[in-house]
Amino acid sequence: MKAVESISLFIFLIFFGACLEDDLPIEDDITPTIRAFSNVDRELWIHFQAFEDAAADRGFKIDLNRANIVGTIEEIDDGNVAGTCSYGGFQNHRDVVIDQSFWDRASHLTREYIVFHELGHCFLFRDHLESCLANRTYASIMRSGTVTGCRDNYNLQTRGYYIDELMDPLEGP
Repeated sequence: MKAVESISLFIFLIFFGACLEDDLPIEDDITPTIRAFSNVDRELWIHFQAFEDAAADRGFKIDLNRANIVGTIEEIDDGNVAGTCSYGGFQNHRDVVIDQSFWDRASHLTREYIVFHELGHCFLFRDHLESCLANRTYASIMRSGTVTGCRDNYNLQTRGYYIDELMDPLEGP
């Protein structure tokens, strides 16, 4: 009798397990497709795409691949600098560099913030904007962080405001 129970249990588990496996989503089905960006470190792709998507959500079509922007994550020796943008010279590209130490300890949203800030310089050619709002938070994602008495406030609730402000200089199609 025990053998019959064991065999029945075994058959049930195989049948039940097979049914469950078919019902599980395939990872590719739930992971959004991230576009490749040439000359950009793979870890930055999600943020480059988010920048393009944010512009598209506001009615602007941009192509960072076409803009020939290079993006790397590497150590920046200049203390307390999370990212840089450089452009000009004989090379026909713009360079976004994100500090490796900053990247390693930053949250996803903080990473997005700094990548958007640097793309604000390298793609939108925005300068720093140091003003504060009445609640003593920075008015722009383009702040340098040098104003005392003002603090960052980039979070899921304020993200839309900051991206709207960042994309404001774009001209429609």
